[in-house]
Amino acid sequence: MSIGAAVRRVRTYGGQFLLLAVLTLVVTLLVSGVPRLVNRLAEQGLREQLTSEPAARRDISYTSGAGTAGESVMADVRERFDALGGQLPPRVSSAVADRWYSVDALPGRVKGPDLAARNLMVDLGLRAAPGVREAGTLVEGSWPNDTVVPDRPIEVAIDADVARKVNLRAGSQLQLGAIDPTTGALDDPIPVVVAGLFRPADRADGVWDGLPPLLRVTEPRGDGEPFIIVGVVAEAALSKRAAAGWPVSANWRYRLGVDRIDARYLDQLIDDLQQVQRDAPTGLTLTQGVDVPLRSFAAQVNAARTLLAVIAAGVFATLAGLVVLAATLATRRRRAEFALLRARGGAATAGARRSLAESLLVVPVAAALGWWLGTLFPGDPDPTAPYAAAATVLVTLALPLATLAVPAGGAARRDLIRMRPSARRLTVEVSLLLLAGLAAVLLRRRGLTLGEVDPLLVSVPVLLAVAVAVLALRAYPWPLLLVSRLAARTRGSVAFLGTARAGRSAVAAPLVVVVLAIGTAAFCGVVAAGVDASRDRAAEQSVPADALIRGERFAPDTVDALTRLPGVRAVTPLVSEPDQRLTADALGTNAELRRVTVLLVDGPGLESVSRESEVDLPIPSALRAARAEPGALPAIVSPAVAADLTRAGLADSAFITVQGQQYEFRTAGTAQSFPLLSTSASRFVILPSQALPARNTTPVPTSLLVAGDRLDPEALRQAGDQGQLRYQQTGAVTGRERPIGATVDTRAHVRRVLGDGGANGVMAFGFVAGAVGGTVLGLLAIAFTVLAGARARGQVLSRLRTLGLSRRQWRGLLLVELTPLVAVSVLTGALVGAVLPLLLNPVLGLSAFTSGVPVRVAFEPSLVAAVLVLGAVALGFAVAVEALNNRRLRLGEVLRLGEES
Repeated sequence: MSIGAAVRRVRTYGGQFLLLAVLTLVVTLLVSGVPRLVNRLAEQGLREQLTSEPAARRDISYTSGAGTAGESVMADVRERFDALGGQLPPRVSSAVADRWYSVDALPGRVKGPDLAARNLMVDLGLRAAPGVREAGTLVEGSWPNDTVVPDRPIEVAIDADVARKVNLRAGSQLQLGAIDPTTGALDDPIPVVVAGLFRPADRADGVWDGLPPLLRVTEPRGDGEPFIIVGVVAEAALSKRAAAGWPVSANWRYRLGVDRIDARYLDQLIDDLQQVQRDAPTGLTLTQGVDVPLRSFAAQVNAARTLLAVIAAGVFATLAGLVVLAATLATRRRRAEFALLRARGGAATAGARRSLAESLLVVPVAAALGWWLGTLFPGDPDPTAPYAAAATVLVTLALPLATLAVPAGGAARRDLIRMRPSARRLTVEVSLLLLAGLAAVLLRRRGLTLGEVDPLLVSVPVLLAVAVAVLALRAYPWPLLLVSRLAARTRGSVAFLGTARAGRSAVAAPLVVVVLAIGTAAFCGVVAAGVDASRDRAAEQSVPADALIRGERFAPDTVDALTRLPGVRAVTPLVSEPDQRLTADALGTNAELRRVTVLLVDGPGLESVSRESEVDLPIPSALRAARAEPGALPAIVSPAVAADLTRAGLADSAFITVQGQQYEFRTAGTAQSFPLLSTSASRFVILPSQALPARNTTPVPTSLLVAGDRLDPEALRQAGDQGQLRYQQTGAVTGRERPIGATVDTRAHVRRVLGDGGANGVMAFGFVAGAVGGTVLGLLAIAFTVLAGARARGQVLSRLRTLGLSRRQWRGLLLVELTPLVAVSVLTGALVGAVLPLLLNPVLGLSAFTSGVPVRVAFEPSLVAAVLVLGAVALGFAVAVEALNNRRLRLGEVLRLGEES
């Protein structure tokens, strides 16, 4: 068997081998390119998430306790700085982009003429940190002198903005020391001079981070407390003060770089960070919070990769089916050639050897081209070369194996014979159904590890799709048979012949491939709609109105002040008190139960605000209808609290403290969750504030829900801050501490945050690629379905045209025959795509994308419209393919040349 002969046959049947080459190219392109693209999207999402966090969140910080040290304190700290960095695990160490160390002398009280001019009480801390001079620019004076001169004041440099706020300048003379609690004077003061003022070249530079901060004034927490500032001193000066007995503390910080964290190895990096936490040296306090955003992102990436595995299983199963169909169609056209080869004395494998030689000329070249094109995709590669090689081998063997399956005898008119399925085929189909059901049950019971390619997970969707397709193949001829009998009694031949041929059509394999493709596309659409709806619920759970203002405590008139703002339609106050103790009676007898979070809501007000905000918020009737009356308040509690109260015999009467007042309540209902509480909250008590008994004082709002149009978050925040100040400064008792600024969250912003950033790009790519790819491959499979019976239909149409069938009747016959096939395949695929999410949703971990709110997959009306549109497009595509094929075959020649031409 010469290579030249194989090349000539490939050129003769160029269309068939081109189709096989394109399918091979697509397979290896996906195997090579998609992992790169997924890794690229994951890296972008990780960088965006880490960049949105404060840079200090990425610090691994070691801090020593305050204590005395000798003059070599800076050298000792520098030596330990290198040692601590060398002890980090390799993966953590390679991710460290910047590192700093510093030594701080604890803040002491400073006094001086400039401070006294404004009657300021200030504590000054001293810090020696290498790199400060290079990161800052002097605006006045000079940097502290590195040479220590006895009996000269300590020279410090202060940030210019900080100095302006506390009325200091270059040359300001200060006295630093500990305050005597009896006299208020400084004990053994030390002279300090402000040598210079500086500004940071980049305020985001990590050298400025640390507590207390260098670049801002720490405000006093209460009346009679000082401002706290930090000044930079020379290392020699700090070492001298440490030798003199001043307590100092050291800080070593290692910051992970955003560009140095590989999204592919997040789990390993998180494990190494836990090892760092466990192996913290004795005497040092380790602080690191980077594992929190990394864990959150890793959960999203693992869920997205699991979802991608399901989608990829459907796409690759469809491509495998298309390869089988292409090989089958190719060998069917060459059936006479292989039969003649056997008749001339060729071996049983002669045709297969010939097909193998032809495949070897086409498939490996197409596979290599597809792999190379995949390497052009941006992103880091995954070790997928073995999968591409295995796919290439399988596609290469598809044509020889199909050739071996060609029957040696002559062809029969299978389109005119109703063949009963053999016992072997029935056994295979029943076994397939049982296997699909068993796999689905095992998957639900066993669960899976997110982020890993689980063989059971990727096989269940394919098995179920094939099983449902087999059922459809067995079921759909029966209604067609009934319709055909009814059509036989009517005038005209189009309906009768079309339904009769549709009922006898043998298109098992093509229809299964169509179901796989359409099922994949429908699965992506249904899951995407479920995630989107669950994000809406998550946003409503967090902010059950248009906006939520949080603070410490607001004056009661803040509600009226907010109502007067432009666009505000309704406002309702809330009171949230975390970590409250349950008591058994009004005397405060401890109920010996775990603490709970108490939430006071105005039932009618909450209902009004949610309605005005167009939020579907189910409010229990016990909260809506409660009125001020004697007895215990009706309360909605979590199931865990309800169980504890029942066991303790307190379900009908228990007590809780809210802002210093005790209230009696009874369990009126339970709820798994409640708006404004986190999804992880498992112990809470919800009380109706409109039913509270009259007391000398009433609970003060800690949050405010606002409904309105085009709300201005800044105006809401200012109104909240003013409300907090009024509460602090008015009343019988004024607050001592300054309130923390109010925060404003809008539902639209929360919803936008849920849909942006993180690993949402990976998941969105999976949905789009699965939906588009499934639809395109489904249309291609429908084309194969049409071509599978094109020869037989061509012969029948040729005979009917010679008997007088008009062109219009011919088109009608074509529509009647193809409509059942297309409708069954599309509807069955849509059914599979709608059922799969219900089965797989509990194990996919999609709640990582919805802030912990469970994803509910439900019937989507839009799916019906999409199926109808897709069915119409598929039918039009099928008719177009059939018309083009008939025009190419020239029906008259089909009749003259015979059935097997």
